[in-house]
Amino acid sequence: MTKTKRETIKEHLFWAYANLAMAHTAVNRQQTKYVMFNFMIRAKLYKGLLTGTMNIRTLFDDEKVKLSLGTKCNYCNSTDHLTLDHILAQKLGGKDIGDNLIYACRACNSSKGKKDLMEWMSFRGKDFLPLMVIRRYLKLTVSYCIENDLMDLKFSEIELMQIPFKLASIPTKYPPPDKLKLV
Repeated sequence: MTKTKRETIKEHLFWAYANLAMAHTAVNRQQTKYVMFNFMIRAKLYKGLLTGTMNIRTLFDDEKVKLSLGTKCNYCNSTDHLTLDHILAQKLGGKDIGDNLIYACRACNSSKGKKDLMEWMSFRGKDFLPLMVIRRYLKLTVSYCIENDLMDLKFSEIELMQIPFKLASIPTKYPPPDKLKLV
């Protein structure tokens, strides 16, 4: 099987989102490994996003999850010393709006600082962040790229631009589903 090269921002982000959906489905089904069904979901969603026959769900869905979680750190689940954290750091150009805010304990918020969330995830060397946090991050990233007319740019064209996320840090591969958590 030949690997498809994803050159545009749209292709990269939609592939990342389709892989996230694949992982999300496997975790929901309590699978220990990815099976054909998961790969079919990924393929169908990726094609649908590229052709415009499918859409990324709104941030409203994530708001419902955020409210149901109550007050705990979205990164480590601590309930101590909670603060609000900008998913896309304000200092890097992330907006100061409710969609871009989640609870974080003081330790995680301080550790993340103004780093890109996915870059910080790699830096901290712990488990993958909860899939719902990554999903929210991806939705914000896609929204930013649409609003700033970046989706059709080549991956190489955006490298020197000042944007509030690191494209290269966005996960397109996930650990086995039994090593992941939704929230």
